[in-house]
Amino acid sequence: MKNQYFKAASGMYINYFLLGMVNIILASNMPSLTEQWDTDSTGISYLIAAIGIGRLLTYGLSGVLSDKFGRKPLIMVSSVIMGVFLIGIPFSPTYEMAFVFALLAGISNSAMDAGTYPALTEMFPESAGSASVMVKAFGSLGATILPFIILFLTTNQLFYGFAFLVPAVIYFMNMFLVLSASFPRKSEAVSKEEVLHSNRFITEPKFWSEGVALIIIGFTSTALFTVSQIWLPSFGQEVAGMQSSSAIKLLSYYSVGSLISVLLLSILLNKWIKPVTVILLYPMITLLTVIIILTIHSPIVLSFSSFFLGASTAGIFQLTIAIMTELFWRKKGTVTGIVATASSLASVILPIATGLIAKSGDISHIFLFDCFIATIGILAAAFVYYRYKKLTQHQTIFDHG
Repeated sequence: MKNQYFKAASGMYINYFLLGMVNIILASNMPSLTEQWDTDSTGISYLIAAIGIGRLLTYGLSGVLSDKFGRKPLIMVSSVIMGVFLIGIPFSPTYEMAFVFALLAGISNSAMDAGTYPALTEMFPESAGSASVMVKAFGSLGATILPFIILFLTTNQLFYGFAFLVPAVIYFMNMFLVLSASFPRKSEAVSKEEVLHSNRFITEPKFWSEGVALIIIGFTSTALFTVSQIWLPSFGQEVAGMQSSSAIKLLSYYSVGSLISVLLLSILLNKWIKPVTVILLYPMITLLTVIIILTIHSPIVLSFSSFFLGASTAGIFQLTIAIMTELFWRKKGTVTGIVATASSLASVILPIATGLIAKSGDISHIFLFDCFIATIGILAAAFVYYRYKKLTQHQTIFDHG
């Protein structure tokens, strides 16, 4: 990493470390929250959905604002809004007020994405894939640590809200780190991109071909991730005959696979492999793994398969954005917002669609549906791979440059 932008990159990665906690914080504190607002687990699931709705409604606008006003202002605003959400939830006297705070968390998330991903690709244009994938790694790390914080608070009979207030304080402190950090000036970023673009591409990319294919991958990558996280434990219990405690562990194997995968990618993408190869290879591994799960109903096989599902669904969304901003660099914030909107649509639609499939009585049908989504992702990625090869003067699979 260039020392010039080390402070800014550190600040952005800290934000995503905390966001990893935020993504599971409501579900992880369900007993305390249901008691606080006199609701049930369904009520908390609606709050989680509200975060997704907040993201979905504002990604497009956040992307445009990022291109218009720059990356730093959006990242600063996102930190403040997320801090407000984290303070607001434990002190919300009513469920309705908590719902508003959940919407704010979604708005913050969209602003954070629209500022961070373009900023990272501008700071590290030669290793944009690695820089983007590290976002996922820090998020996974945060999600791994939060349960231990909650366990500590519960064991010591401390106020559950400290799990919210500590990340809130770090968000506000981190905001000052980002404020004092240097970001690429717009003119400087544009001139660098023009040189890189002219050296890399033979012809101009087309938004209505490879751009649309990448938007589809933005949807399918999140869809595959969402299905696995929601339904693996249920599949383990109902189809493989696992005990509830063993079935829950499948998500731990999934998370370990995810974390190892993004750490490996952050190393490999610098020198040996290109993002367009990964977005094609990974859904193929996902499809093969799901077929094995559907064919062999063994707890041991399912445990190994969960690891490979975690590994093969990790980082695809981040790499899709990295490719999108590389191809359509003049509107990085806008195209980030479009891909992220597709991703948010998947996070809202898939829980509903798979829930309806589950009502039919056979949970295996959900993973058959997963195979269908993976196939669409593979076809879209194959098209992007082919087009990238036509557009670029370098080799597609291995980058020795």
